[in-house]
Amino acid sequence: MRVNITLECTECHEQTYLTSKNKRNNPDRIELKKYCPRDHKVTVHRETK
Repeated sequence: MRVNITLECTECHEQTYLTSKNKRNNPDRIELKKYCPRDHKVTVHRETK
């Protein structure tokens, strides 16, 4: 039921984080606030395909 996903920064579009999610509980794309090492600040990271 859990699938691995990659998170992409919405500002610099760099894929820096890997995580997993439960498709039954979260069917749509998730957004998390994470630290972006390229921008040196916390930004919104969105799930990619």
